[in-house]
Amino acid sequence: MSETRRPPSKRPCPICKSPRQTEEYAPFCSARCRDKDLNRWFNDGYSVPGRPADPEEIAREQD
Repeated sequence: MSETRRPPSKRPCPICKSPRQTEEYAPFCSARCRDKDLNRWFNDGYSVPGRPADPEEIAREQD
């Protein structure tokens, strides 16, 4: 089978909103923005909406 390549995305960097010059760090424009995003994940800067966790429910799941 032949590999189909998509053209580079025209979307801006999700962190700084500047245009990407290369696909090397996609979807980010640079290593700096990529690392900034990773830091946000590590420091709970992002969250997924949902109901609060019940400690008793967590304990039952671990057993």
